[in-house]
Amino acid sequence: MGTFAAVTTDKGTGAISTVEVFGDHADNILKKIFIPLKGKAQFLKPGTVTVGQIRDKDKTIDQVTIGCQWPDSFSINCHGNPLIVEMIAKLLKENKVEILIYEQLLQKIYSKRQNYNAIQIEAKIALTKAKTISGARIIIHQQKNGLSYILKHWLEKTGKISLAKIKNQSHAILKASKVAKFIIYGCKAVVAGPANTGKSTLFNCLCGANKAIVTDIKGTTRDWLSAQYQFGSLMLELTDTAGLDDILNDEIQAKAQEKSIQMVTDADLILLVLNQSRANTKISGELLKRIANKKILTVLNKSDLPGELNTSKLPIICSQIIRISAKYAQGIEDLAEKIQEILGVAKFDFYRPVCFTERQNKLVAELAKAGSKTSAANIITELLNGPVCV
Repeated sequence: MGTFAAVTTDKGTGAISTVEVFGDHADNILKKIFIPLKGKAQFLKPGTVTVGQIRDKDKTIDQVTIGCQWPDSFSINCHGNPLIVEMIAKLLKENKVEILIYEQLLQKIYSKRQNYNAIQIEAKIALTKAKTISGARIIIHQQKNGLSYILKHWLEKTGKISLAKIKNQSHAILKASKVAKFIIYGCKAVVAGPANTGKSTLFNCLCGANKAIVTDIKGTTRDWLSAQYQFGSLMLELTDTAGLDDILNDEIQAKAQEKSIQMVTDADLILLVLNQSRANTKISGELLKRIANKKILTVLNKSDLPGELNTSKLPIICSQIIRISAKYAQGIEDLAEKIQEILGVAKFDFYRPVCFTERQNKLVAELAKAGSKTSAANIITELLNGPVCV
């Protein structure tokens, strides 16, 4: 095995950045580029943290601390300037260290450290991406129980369990996985609808800050804004878009709407905001076409004003309705509950088997269509012992 490194902190400027170094020759390489400030008695020993300098020949790059967790695993903690991190990474590369992304490094570490199966390794990696504590709980459960357990059970009992039962349970896992995905990785939600219905006011209300410009002028939002909004076990990645209308007289507005349509296409959930105080509310035909196969919650805004909109004339895809007043933050808790209900996360069992990677989803989908027990056993074996993709 070679020697590998990855930056484990987020990109950008911060107080401290961390570069993990792992491999058979990691200690020897670090001894070439790191000079401890005080002696070498405990230098790079497991359980120690050493202060010193990273040097490139006669040039000091930065003063750092190096923590040693295992004989082959080290953490370089340097100042958070991206240029310093880049220089350290370049120096490691010059010393024959392969630079990886963090998930790839974790795969190398866990593949060697213990006898983990593929599901357990993927769980370790996925934990770094979980958006909520609830999402982390779901992933942790899959390591020894959940998906890992049921796959081992099927493999051990293939002769006693019918193929039909394995296929049926695979379908159930895939269905549950769609909901688990929202809890683990977050839900992309777009605030969409005609212009001047209060979309930006709702966005600001949910985000708790005046991020979007709010006026009574139609079409004020010509760009888009994003923020995160967490409630319960769900993290919404919320995007405020330009209003969508069929008639466009402004080239800039047309470009903004083009981008809005793309965001709507990529979204998991559409918060379709309509002005319930306006009788003649027209929803763009293009918007309706784009959201036809999406999860949609129709948000009738301005409930503090007399209701003029006839909801019976709304398209059938807009039948899930909630009334709020974004201006006065009325009905927001009901809105949050309705979102959880529509996404299926409100009563989700965190301890059921689910897939949490694309590799798992693909293979379990194949398992749900397996034509024989032999084929099923091969797929289960690949799920447990196949190569991990990051």
